[in-house]
Amino acid sequence: MLISLKLVLLIILTCLWICCAVAARNTLNQGEKFNSSHRLVSKGGLFTLLFIKQEYRPFSWDGKDFGFYLAIQYTDSLTGSSGGEDVSHPIWLANREDAIADESGALIIDATGLKITRHGGNPIQLFSFHSTNSPTNNISLVLQGSGNLVLQHYANNSNITTILWQSFDYPTDTFLPGMKLGFSRDKNWSLSSWLSQSIPAPGAFNLKWDPLQERLVVWLRDEMVYWTSGENLANIRLADSNKDYNFTKVSNGDEQYVHYTLRPTWLTKYRRMVMNYDGDLYARDVNVLDSYFCAGDSTKGGCERWEGPKCRSNGDKYEMKTVTTTYPSSTSHSTYNKSVTLYDCKDMCWKDCKCLGVYAGDDYKYGLGCHFLIGPYVEGDIRGDSYQVITRPQTEKSLLELMTSDEMGEITEFQDGNNGHNLNIYSPKLINSATNCFSPENLLGKGGFGPVFKGTMPSGQAVAIKRLSRGSGQGLVEFKNELILIAKLQHTNLVRLLGFCIQGEEKMLVYEYMPNKSLDFFIFDESKRKLLDWSMRFRIIEGIAQGLLYLHKYSRLRIIHRDLKLSNILLDENMNPKISDFGMARIYKTSEVEPNTNRIVGTYGYMAPEYAMEGTFSVKSDVYSFGVMMLEIVSGKKNTSNFQFDRPINLVGYAWELWKHGASLELVDPTLKDSCSKNQVLKCITLGLLCVEDSPLDRPTMSDVISMLNGEMQLPLPKRPAFSTARNMVEINSRVEKEKENYTINGLSMSEMDAR
Repeated sequence: MLISLKLVLLIILTCLWICCAVAARNTLNQGEKFNSSHRLVSKGGLFTLLFIKQEYRPFSWDGKDFGFYLAIQYTDSLTGSSGGEDVSHPIWLANREDAIADESGALIIDATGLKITRHGGNPIQLFSFHSTNSPTNNISLVLQGSGNLVLQHYANNSNITTILWQSFDYPTDTFLPGMKLGFSRDKNWSLSSWLSQSIPAPGAFNLKWDPLQERLVVWLRDEMVYWTSGENLANIRLADSNKDYNFTKVSNGDEQYVHYTLRPTWLTKYRRMVMNYDGDLYARDVNVLDSYFCAGDSTKGGCERWEGPKCRSNGDKYEMKTVTTTYPSSTSHSTYNKSVTLYDCKDMCWKDCKCLGVYAGDDYKYGLGCHFLIGPYVEGDIRGDSYQVITRPQTEKSLLELMTSDEMGEITEFQDGNNGHNLNIYSPKLINSATNCFSPENLLGKGGFGPVFKGTMPSGQAVAIKRLSRGSGQGLVEFKNELILIAKLQHTNLVRLLGFCIQGEEKMLVYEYMPNKSLDFFIFDESKRKLLDWSMRFRIIEGIAQGLLYLHKYSRLRIIHRDLKLSNILLDENMNPKISDFGMARIYKTSEVEPNTNRIVGTYGYMAPEYAMEGTFSVKSDVYSFGVMMLEIVSGKKNTSNFQFDRPINLVGYAWELWKHGASLELVDPTLKDSCSKNQVLKCITLGLLCVEDSPLDRPTMSDVISMLNGEMQLPLPKRPAFSTARNMVEINSRVEKEKENYTINGLSMSEMDAR
């Protein structure tokens, strides 16, 4: 009896061993059939290939509520042994665009290649021998330990295998260690999101490798950049796990791609990156984007701003709101398309000025079409409908409401709670009266924003009114920029903003009036520059330097002006210089050395080389412009003037050649010969050349500039400056002018202000 019991136990153990061995096989051989009852398990047991039933939520799609797919999943997700982690999401799907209606699907390797057969439908061909002229015998399919499903050929009488096809070349939404993102001569490796949380068909977002800028890019429908990782993947946030992901970039004659390896830890087996249906990128179950959701209004954490019609400003954004529509003034419009996601709907709404938002309920969230909100709406909870509503910044909204109020007086005081500085909000009626309806007789000048008029307030105070041109494509952005920035800047060498006026599309800034116009009005006029002797010019140089030092170092906000030139230096009744026109200015962090922009703004001849050619700017970009202005003030000549030495050169090049040959005084304006201090003039010329050196690192800071002007610091010897030849200027001029003609397309913003 005991022997029989042992025999039974042995038979049971043998059967269990045989079953486990069969279940753990990782290879499908040619001629075998793999159906819904079979599984391939990778060596090591981490991954399993099987047919899965995917349910579509929340309700049926095309009359079905499920579909069958050939998938690779984590084995632990099938056994419930994943330690509580959610690893149920499929890693790879063979037929994500062509679901199988029932359990009849079977994977086979036959005489034609690798394919999935099914009842009542055409086979799904994954690989064809005939189209690739591949061998047709000694073929097997192996699920490797990396999660890669490989179709391979074994050569006769050797251990050499050739890969004919592999799942890593056809990724879905998951990026595993060892996979590639990029391209080769005949392949393109990228991820595409699911259509929704439950529908595996390709959705709205794609993750691709940009080899030119060496960054990952999330695209919306391959039409719009949604998010970028930045160079060196700086915008990817992996928290404590960041050290576990080691990215490597590869570029050779055949391939350009990025891949990653993992530092071995006890959690390594679940490390992967997933392109989520909503455009977010996950590593394991951690959101790796610095900004959880890119809403079209921010560039934080790699988000890209959504472009739209003129009715959308840079401050507009989507916000989730519970909306009660008001009929009949409110209308709605629906479109049902199984390939359209909520994010496609948001993009369509963004481009339609009549659209206020899109419905964000579950039925639309799961990829079943759009419901657009058109017309006025009232926030509430009667219907309980959640919309992604396009909202505008509250500051601008309150200003617009204030300006259109019938109860508003001639002048209203607006206090900025952040800094306590008060601004006057002038009524359109008062502005019209002050400028005599913008009479041409009161025109002071014209610039990139539009015309500037002189005005006289009822108190008798003279003001300068900058009127935003309606045809200025870049004007609204810079108008807001200047309003916010200059209201917080207080310095004797900065022009003072008194207030503003907004009425519909009319937007105006009101400044203190500068009776002596701008510095270029004097310097570049042969008769008027005689009025500026050397002591006055030196005092103007010092004043500009003090104003720049305040912007760069001592103001509440650290400011890079980006458009310094003589026409932007205004002169008060005592000829004191005041820096103006902050529409192109940028706030920067003290730790930020070289911000970068794809929107080049400024004036050629004053732009630093790294900014003009590469879009990189810093406080040293302003130092370069200051150096050009110094040389212009000393010489009375424009930097764009053409001089002849042994070749055509500009003012910077001319000053360099004269300095190099010990003849710097030849640069000096002849009208200064009786009033100038030779030592001061030579100091200013040398300092000007130091400021225009090619490398930003070689240029002095504004603190050093002031120390050198005051004789507190010895001047080093300058090096050959940037843009010193006329050819350089022609090249940069040609480039800038070409981009200027297309600024509405590529975002270029130029400033060519006339004298005021």
